[in-house]
Amino acid sequence: MKRLLAVMLAMALLLCAGALAEADLSDLSNTLVYAGENESTINPLLNNHDELPDLIFSGLMKYDANGKPVADLAESYAYDAETFTYTFKLRQGVKWHDGEAFDAEDVVFTYRELTEDEDLSASIRSNFKDITSVEAPDANTVVITLGQYNAAMLGYFTIGILPEHLLEGEDINTTPFNQAPVGTGRFRFVEWDIAGGMIILERNEDYYDKVPNIERVVYKTVAVESTKAIMLQSGEADLAWLNANYAAQFEDREGYKTWVFTTADYRGASMAMTSGFWKDNADSIGVLNYAIDKDVIVQSVLHGEGCRAYSPIQLNPLGSNEAADIYPYDPDRFAEAMAELGWEKGDDGIYVRNGQRFHFTIQTRDYEEERVDIANVISSMLLNAGVEMEVVLVTKFDWQAGYDGFLAGYATQFDPDMAYAQFTTDGSSNTMKYSDPEVDALLEEGRHTEGDEARAEIYGRFEEAWAAHPGILLAAYLNGNYVGVDALSGLDTTRVLGHHAVGVMWNIEDWTLER
Repeated sequence: MKRLLAVMLAMALLLCAGALAEADLSDLSNTLVYAGENESTINPLLNNHDELPDLIFSGLMKYDANGKPVADLAESYAYDAETFTYTFKLRQGVKWHDGEAFDAEDVVFTYRELTEDEDLSASIRSNFKDITSVEAPDANTVVITLGQYNAAMLGYFTIGILPEHLLEGEDINTTPFNQAPVGTGRFRFVEWDIAGGMIILERNEDYYDKVPNIERVVYKTVAVESTKAIMLQSGEADLAWLNANYAAQFEDREGYKTWVFTTADYRGASMAMTSGFWKDNADSIGVLNYAIDKDVIVQSVLHGEGCRAYSPIQLNPLGSNEAADIYPYDPDRFAEAMAELGWEKGDDGIYVRNGQRFHFTIQTRDYEEERVDIANVISSMLLNAGVEMEVVLVTKFDWQAGYDGFLAGYATQFDPDMAYAQFTTDGSSNTMKYSDPEVDALLEEGRHTEGDEARAEIYGRFEEAWAAHPGILLAAYLNGNYVGVDALSGLDTTRVLGHHAVGVMWNIEDWTLER
């Protein structure tokens, strides 16, 4: 009966939402139209790297301007170092967007899904593996116990909390809730107009903290980069993240503003270690760096809006160990290293070893122009050096099609432990099946060591170990270039943003639109 009522309530909310959207969109004077990304789900457990979950949901903690976790749904918290236990005292009077009361059982439900549901398709599950129990002594208290000290855990408590009353007994991977979410955050979901390519949110007038100035967010689901620029030019969008080429076209243009954020977002060719080619030739990934002039990529493709990349945590506060920068652009050194590895050039100028040509395929999404350009430049440089990197354009990444990798982007903008799920052998987001025993050991040590100074030393060793055995041919880090209408103000560039420059709306409650 409880599940039936929850489904009926969700359906009622959807019907109500449609009516609200139709009425309210007649006045867009205080509506932010954002040209965003393509979406398939709005659930913080399944989709944790775009703007929408952070607008709709709240966590026990949230990140401040400097990327440090501070209390959010938790009014306060205490940590017992002897038992590795966090005790959270929750805010009282918080309501879900459907009017139901938020309490500790919602927190328990969320974290048990993350830690006990073996079928949950969540790339972040490795972040919570140290949790051994989650209990609610009363409606306003949550006690989370770890099996050992975890330096990054407080930041992971920023994950959005889900409503137990709507999701108990549901399959989190497939529930309709993922397309009609109910949270406790600054904005509430109203409608997902799939045909019109937009997701409509309205500010939460009952929000427990500062209620946003902007009344409504219309999130346009846009994939093609050029389309975002056209939408800004035509007045169809108020704000968009643009690649460096398109952003440059709006500099000093009347009616627009530009904001440049630092991001921890890198691009590179990520190698699929399950492919036959890399099973035979993984020892030859690192030397490819000698053949890539990364400064040319930064200046040409990124118009100078970024920097050359040598480490996956290079722009993290506990990263940037220059001793890991071991691959300068050096064609002569590349030729020497290839000879040392047993490669010889064939009659066509392409290296061959054990009868196998140095040819591999990298899939790249065709609508991401900047990635396509980066991939093509890398391919051209490698070809000049005697290596064939075939760029295969796809509409959607296909992990089962037998490609040797993809043109990847990732970010570790908060704690460097964000690299754990991606690079440990059994990491929940290790899609390319990268594996190195020394990297595993260092990421474990970094996660379970106290003190920034000690951890910085460990992550410096991680950077060196990873550089000696990389899984990605890194190219560059990108600046986050945002363009918006001049009526928009309040964006704060203090915070380092993540993959696809996500996080720009971290302080949206302070934004204003003055049309």
